[in-house]
Formats: sequence, C-alpha cells, structure tokens
Amino acid sequence: MSQKNETPALILSLLVTAGLLAGGFWLFFQQRPGDEVTQPSFPNSQSDQPVPSGATASDGFAQVQKVPPGLFSYGGSTSWAPIRLAVDSALQAARPEFRLRYVEPTGTAPSSTTGIKMLLDGQLSFAQSSRPITDQEYQQAQQRGFTLTQIPVAIDGLAVAVNPTLNLPGLTLEQLKGIYTGQITNWQQINGTNLPITAFSRDAKSGGTVELFIEQVLGGQPLAASVQIVSTTTQALQKLGATPGGIYFASAPEVVPQCTVKSVAIGRTADKLTPPYQAPFVTQCNGSDRNRINIKAFQSGEYPLTRNLFVIVKQNAPEQQAGETYANLLLSGEGQAAIEKAGFVRLR
Repeated sequence: MSQKNETPALILSLLVTAGLLAGGFWLFFQQRPGDEVTQPSFPNSQSDQPVPSGATASDGFAQVQKVPPGLFSYGGSTSWAPIRLAVDSALQAARPEFRLRYVEPTGTAPSSTTGIKMLLDGQLSFAQSSRPITDQEYQQAQQRGFTLTQIPVAIDGLAVAVNPTLNLPGLTLEQLKGIYTGQITNWQQINGTNLPITAFSRDAKSGGTVELFIEQVLGGQPLAASVQIVSTTTQALQKLGATPGGIYFASAPEVVPQCTVKSVAIGRTADKLTPPYQAPFVTQCNGSDRNRINIKAFQSGEYPLTRNLFVIVKQNAPEQQAGETYANLLLSGEGQAAIEKAGFVRLR
C-alpha cells in the first residue's frame, strides 16, 4: 500500500483509539468516591451464598430498605439465643413494622436441624442455623418447589471448657478426638493429672453444634458410650463445675464468659495452641471483668474451631423477602455492632 493510502487509515485508527480512551475516562469518573459498586459476597457454594442487596456496612436499622410489614415466625439453633435476646429486640424496636415471633418446635428440642425442618414444612418464615444446609435439605426443598439459601451473618466458634481446678495448657484436635471417642480416659494420658476424664455433650441429634463437632473433630465417628449426655448447656456447665475431671464443648459465647468453668486453648498441633478468649485469662470474674472472645483468632482462622451463623431463606416463595430482610438487618452496621456486643464475631 502506498504512503498516500496509509494516511487516512492511520488517522481513522487514531480517532477510534481516542474515542475509546475518552469513553473509558467518562465511565471511570461516573463512579464517584464512596459509591458502592456491588454488595460484598461470599463463596457461592453450599457453604455460603451472596449477601442480599439492601445492607451496607454503614447503615443503621432505620436505613435498611424494603422491609416488609407483618408478623414473621422464625426459630432454629440454640446458639442463636444471645442474638434473639439482644439483637432481635433492638431491631424490632427500630423497625416495629417488622414483627418477629419465635416458635418452639413441638415434641423435640430446638436446633438448627429442627428449624430448617420447620421452614421446609411451612411453619417458619426463615430459620437460624449454626451449620450449613445439607444436601438432603436442598433436595427436600427442590421436591417441594422452592430452593433454600444460606446467608452468613456472623462468626462463631466452639469453645472447650474444663473444670477450673484442672491444670491443662490446652488440647490438640487429635487429643480432643481421643477423649470423645473413648480412646483417652485419664488426663494423665495427655500430660495432665492422674484424674479420670468425664466428658459431657448434648445429644448427637440435638443440633448444629454437636453435628459440627462430630464432623470436624471426630471425623464422623460417634460419641463414645462413656460420654454423659446433657439436655442443655446450662445443665452441662453446672455438672462441669462440680466434676474435677469434666470437659464440655459449646458455642463460644455460651462458654468463654462463664466464671464457674475454664475454657482451654485448642490447636491443630501441640506447638500452636490458641485460646478462644483474649489473653490474659481472667481467673476470677468481677462484675463486667470477664473473659472475652478472641476476635482476631476467630476472624483469621487461627483458632481451629470456627463456623458461620446462617439465616436460612426460602427462595422462590412468599417468605423470601422476610428472610432476606432479616439478614439485611443483621448485616447492617448497627446489626453487626449488636452481634459483636452479643458475644459473636462480626463479618463486616
């Protein structure tokens, strides 16, 4: 091609390039500093689902949009009890049009499992769970013409507690497994005092906390026949305080602040033991001076027994908006602050 013919093509190419650059700069400056591009999201799998729209980290309860009026039934995990007591009452005071009614299951104890079952059966508008949805629950929902979504709203952890007189630096996950499968029966076997171990637990079918423990710590093995079954954490803590060789596990906010028991450090290996509480350990409770959750270790995953708390939402159903609204309220700035005050670790 001659130089004469190349000139118009070169000019045209320069004009197209300039136009593309100008368009790019225009789009860039349309997004002003502080504008929110997308909502934060979590891995889109059976573990976590995207955060619904309408909740930002700076919002208070009053700023959350599209809150439906009405009375909505909910229930589920006992680990959520501190949130139901403190957080839910605050959000209802701020949004009186969004009324909540906690529903106890009939003929069985409340748990993540019973809450999800009640949601599947149409007894709840949404459920609170301390474990992910199972494949079977997903399938049951699909068979009934809708789907289930789990929205993480807080970080919780399992804390292991012993009698306060027991001198113990901590436990590895393998040692904890040995205790609850019956392989380790005396504290002397793991460099403790010569004292029989009395392990306490709630029933294996009682909910997400025990299910998570069996899955993550015991590798799916059942609790040993020697494990003493208790009906509630309150009962377990009372027994633990009166049993020198006792041990028990539960949701960290239920255990760490207690004065009658001692939570212990847990590690994947013996040289990396991490306490569920903020050091130094408070040996004697005095008013508000109690042990507090080790927030940094829970957020970073350094503490090995952590989990998310989920709002379980029924999608493609009339109840979907109620469940997503509840999650939005908890994920707002005011909701996350209230969750932290209730003893859990905030996601945002």
